[in-house]
Amino acid sequence: MTADKMNTDNMSRFLDQVSQAHKQDFMVMVLDGASSHKCKELKAPENISLVFLPSYSPELNPAEQIWNVLRRDYFANRVFDSLDATTLQAENGLACMASDRKALKSLTDWPWISAILNAK
Repeated sequence: MTADKMNTDNMSRFLDQVSQAHKQDFMVMVLDGASSHKCKELKAPENISLVFLPSYSPELNPAEQIWNVLRRDYFANRVFDSLDATTLQAENGLACMASDRKALKSLTDWPWISAILNAK
């Protein structure tokens, strides 16, 4: 999914897309306090549980680990000649990371997240 802006409609579409791509899985999605994440109209699919971080707490956000690895492994010591080239590099890096579920889980499956999954 690509979108020009993040809003409640696009966030709902994103959640539906993730849900459909992983029908057999139950997922915990950790979100910050962005308005598109907290809107009353946002409905999570049955196989996704939304957990909201406290304000100003990037150190608690497992997604920050993904960005750290993306920067280190796909952007370090590289110069791009355009925004399109940079975007393509990010898309390729994220796709590569997503293809290794075990490695991705090791970055994002923190004990407090596992506790939520095991409680379901």
